[in-house]
Amino acid sequence: MKNVLLVVSACATAFVALVGFQKLEHPLQFPQFTTQHLVDSTQLKPDSLPQWQRVYNSLRLKEAGLSLEGFRYAWAGFQKEKFTKSILAIADFSQSSRHKRLYVIDLKENKLLYNTYVAHGRNSGEEFARQFSNKNSSYQSSLGFYRAMSTYQGKHGLSLKLQGLEENINHRALERAIVMHGADYVSEEFIRRTGRLGRSQGCPAVSVDDTKKLIPLLCNGAGLFLYYPDNSYLKNSKLLAGLEEETQTGLRSQPYTSLKNTN
Repeated sequence: MKNVLLVVSACATAFVALVGFQKLEHPLQFPQFTTQHLVDSTQLKPDSLPQWQRVYNSLRLKEAGLSLEGFRYAWAGFQKEKFTKSILAIADFSQSSRHKRLYVIDLKENKLLYNTYVAHGRNSGEEFARQFSNKNSSYQSSLGFYRAMSTYQGKHGLSLKLQGLEENINHRALERAIVMHGADYVSEEFIRRTGRLGRSQGCPAVSVDDTKKLIPLLCNGAGLFLYYPDNSYLKNSKLLAGLEEETQTGLRSQPYTSLKNTN
């Protein structure tokens, strides 16, 4: 009888031990909780992003079609150059001319002011701009950063002079008469007829109606950036030189500050 009791007791002890082990084993298994998940969660927090990307996200520029890379370059170059207005216009020539690829942003107020059509040069491409030049009579667009200058009345009506700020990239803009002006071929009706916008002789032309609001807004100190993922431009642009190092040391974390009243 004692032997039977000993066997029963041993079995019960073994059963309890087994159940106890199983209960402990379950909480130690975390198949859904990994380092990768922790990294992803951190990346989703707005405060963990650089300021340029927080601006990009808050203005919903991805949904509006603006390249993330294009905005990053525009932001970096704009911070380096001394513009007297907080307005930055970006022409994203990686997009089809059928799209509204001109973005006018007030970086001080953190507002997307306008998103509209803009033409490229006739020798840069048809629906898409593919080739760019700084040469006279090339009838191609020139990439890079421009300063919006004074206005004048020309053959296209109200027009805006543009100063090319990048040597050997767009510095001949004034002598080439590269300006922002209105054109009848920048319209949705033209797109319906031809499948694309019309093209200029190298100017970032906009619709006639848009000149009435864009040119007064940009003139005398705003920035304009013509973007395309062109390796030659990115390699030779001094305004974008060392971008990787600068974005890691605080350039992109600084808010825009107008330099209008500085010496």
